[in-house]
Amino acid sequence: MSDIHKTLAESLFDLERALRELELWDSQTPSKQALASTQPFAVDTLEFYQWLQFIFIPRLFQLVEYRAGMPESCSVAPMAQEYFRPRPESGEAVVAVIERIDWLVTSAP
Repeated sequence: MSDIHKTLAESLFDLERALRELELWDSQTPSKQALASTQPFAVDTLEFYQWLQFIFIPRLFQLVEYRAGMPESCSVAPMAQEYFRPRPESGEAVVAVIERIDWLVTSAP
């Protein structure tokens, strides 16, 4: 496993841990229809944290598992900042991990 894939996997585990600490981790998978949304971040069918849990994290773990090339860019942190801005819990830890993931993916060779 390359260093970038290893670091990405560690960051994805950190993201899961940060979401769980905020109790933003669902035990039940959303419906197939909800997961099939074509809107950015599935805003029409999922909460942002659900999109992270059921779409973002699994897709990036697939890149790690198959040692695949990284997408050309990744810019999820601004959406995370907007999501947490009006919420009572601090999403600082989640945003920080997502910023790291954005940087890892975007700067990958």
